Amino acid sequence: MNTSLASLRAGGRALQIEYAFVGSSAADAPWLVILHEGLGSIAMWRDFPEKLCSACGVRGLVYSRVGYGHSTPRAANDHWAPDFMHREARDVLPALLDALGAPGRYSILGHSDGASIGLIHAASFPERVRKLAVLAPHILVEDVSVKSIRAARAAYLEGDLRARLARHHADVDSAFWGWNDIWLAPEFRAWSLRDLLPAIRCPVLAIQGLQDQYGTMAQIDGIAAALPAGRCALLKLDHCGHVVHKDQPDAVIGAVQAFLGAEA
Repeated sequence: MNTSLASLRAGGRALQIEYAFVGSSAADAPWLVILHEGLGSIAMWRDFPEKLCSACGVRGLVYSRVGYGHSTPRAANDHWAPDFMHREARDVLPALLDALGAPGRYSILGHSDGASIGLIHAASFPERVRKLAVLAPHILVEDVSVKSIRAARAAYLEGDLRARLARHHADVDSAFWGWNDIWLAPEFRAWSLRDLLPAIRCPVLAIQGLQDQYGTMAQIDGIAAALPAGRCALLKLDHCGHVVHKDQPDAVIGAVQAFLGAEA
């Protein structure tokens, strides 16, 4: 995937954001903004965005958030606060969309932390988001989440996780510790999106694996419960862990294609 760098200002900082367009190149193609997980980047999506966007006939915007991939790294002494996903959704993402000339309305697909950012963005800018697909989203912090994130810390310090992630991030410590430190911080246990969800006005598709090691079905069931009947469709996939688009790519692409339809 050929990537470029966008220069913008957000949160009082000058930033360089790595991004790429995939899928349709038609000038009138609807946009799908694709948001990666807590340890993700453009490279870590591999070919999923291209396959998805080509199947759906949309123009996909994929980018690496601040601290990830080849975007501006997190400063070594910068410890993210519990509102780090809110700041991404409300400050950085709108600035990037403006810099790249996004249409007035677009759809979003996010995975894990990226799905949570998508939920926050859709609630904060309901007039802009046409449809929202969330893969293994987080709306609250569960014990199973913390347990798996602690295990990731051990794998980073003692195993080969750091070496594997280093292939996808210019500053791998920026990517890992920004995510790991805040998710394991005591003050983050109270983090929740439940009060924010009713502000979402667009249709939502929420997909989660039944064997997700980072969250229970309380995550997507909670989204459906917060929205009016018929607003949120749920897909619970068996033989599927947290990375649903890797474990069940055909099921995810088919579901998103049907969800976006001709009005993505």
